[in-house]
Amino acid sequence: MDHDYLKHMTEGVDRDAVLEELMLTYGRDVWNYAFFMTGKRETAEDIAQDVFIKAYQSLHTFRGESGARAWLLKITRNTALDHFKSAWYRRIRLPAVMPVRESQISAENEWLGSYRQREIWRTVMELPRKLRESLLLQAHHGLSMAEIAELLQVSEGTVKSRIHRARAAMNKQFERGREDEEEGSGRA
Repeated sequence: MDHDYLKHMTEGVDRDAVLEELMLTYGRDVWNYAFFMTGKRETAEDIAQDVFIKAYQSLHTFRGESGARAWLLKITRNTALDHFKSAWYRRIRLPAVMPVRESQISAENEWLGSYRQREIWRTVMELPRKLRESLLLQAHHGLSMAEIAELLQVSEGTVKSRIHRARAAMNKQFERGREDEEEGSGRA
């Protein structure tokens, strides 16, 4: 959805309606990015709420240099980084892996299908933050190299390097997992 009208906001525009549209369109992206940065559901919810409050307060400052999604993800990143700097956050420790959603799985096939996906996300969450962040912005959120570079305030070359290193680390981890599976099945 195109939100070019945001860069032409005037006093007469219903900011509540604009915020509601942004939340409906990008709420999941904002929450996912916050979760990928923090690894905690509750923290991601708090950050997502803060992001939309900040967006509401700053609608008049949107310049349209990038899309609305990139603008909101930049606010998300900055809000998450502020959270990391807070005294409260420094007293707790993030889990090493993404928690698996508690749900009742009715069939073995359903579980096996979701197992691989959980393993992929677990591996992504184990990447160093800078690599994980670049990879997720490109692969999950579909941002261009230029948008990612602007959001992270690094060069496009740095973004490309981080994405390459993230993919290489993922491939290495999956190869290691395959080797472990092959060794385990050979011992029977």
